[in-house]
Formats: sequence, C-alpha cells, structure tokens
Amino acid sequence: MAEVIANGQASAQGNPPQLVLQKIYVKDVSFEVPGAPQIFQEFSGESDQTAPQVQLNLGHKAMDLGNDLYEVVLSVTLTCTLGERTAYLAEVEQAGLFGISGFADEDRAGVIGSYCPNLLFPYARQVISSMVLEGGFPPFLLQPINFDALYAEQMRRTTGGGDAPVQLNS
Repeated sequence: MAEVIANGQASAQGNPPQLVLQKIYVKDVSFEVPGAPQIFQEFSGESDQTAPQVQLNLGHKAMDLGNDLYEVVLSVTLTCTLGERTAYLAEVEQAGLFGISGFADEDRAGVIGSYCPNLLFPYARQVISSMVLEGGFPPFLLQPINFDALYAEQMRRTTGGGDAPVQLNS
C-alpha cells in the first residue's frame, strides 16, 4: 500500500489509496412463488406441513470499467422449501460503482472481494426482506455475513491449490 507522509502528500510509491462509493443500485431482481396459491395454505399451517427450509446462496463479481472505476455485483438467492415444494425463490443482484485507486493489486482485490460486498449487503437484505413480505410470506431477515472471513477462505483455497471454484455460500 502507498505510504502517506506527514504533510498529506503521497510518498514516491504513488498516490494514497482512495475508495469512493459512486452509486448503489439494484441490477436485477426476481421473486417467484411457483405453487401459489396452494403453497400459502401449506405455509400457514392449514395442512400437514414440514418446517420450511431456507437455503441462501451468495456470490459476487466485479468488472473493471476503466479509469479506476469498478462495478461490483453482490448476488443473493434465497430459496424456501416446504418438503419437496419450493415455497418461494427470491433473487437480487445488488450492484455498486466504486472508484478504487492507489491500492496495490492484492489490496485492491481484498477491497473488491470483501469491503465492497459488505457495503452492498444491507441493501440486498432490504430488497430480499421486502420481496418476501410483499410476496405474502412471514418476514425474513438475513443475518449479517462476515465477508472478510469468506474472502479469506476463498484466498486460502486459491493459494492452497484447490481446484474447485469457490462459491460464497453460507
């Protein structure tokens, strides 16, 4: 990382690191209730039911747009099932435009892989929560995610020679 000297000017190594959040937006969103309206009777307990099971899948991708501008997209997919039937499927791609400059390559990768998804997650959580509630189901609140730990695990697997692609699943 570049060093900053006492008077605020960057050392000979380059400019000081900067991260500027320029925009946060929903890139894609989807909510499906494939078994409606019968699934609502099952979900409300009006019929014999098993407990709802929820699966959360997370992922992220980044695109270098040039001029130190990056689009980072956090993908969140929430699938709720009752037995073998899908009660609902909620998907959101929450994106942000980030100005990222002055970082070493390794540090920039950490910012993109951990810090940016961490900033985007509360927005994605709100979209998912609203869709589930407005879709006629009980409220669902996604718990906080430790993106630092997920990124560290991804880096450990990458440097450890793991061949399988790493999915940020919880």
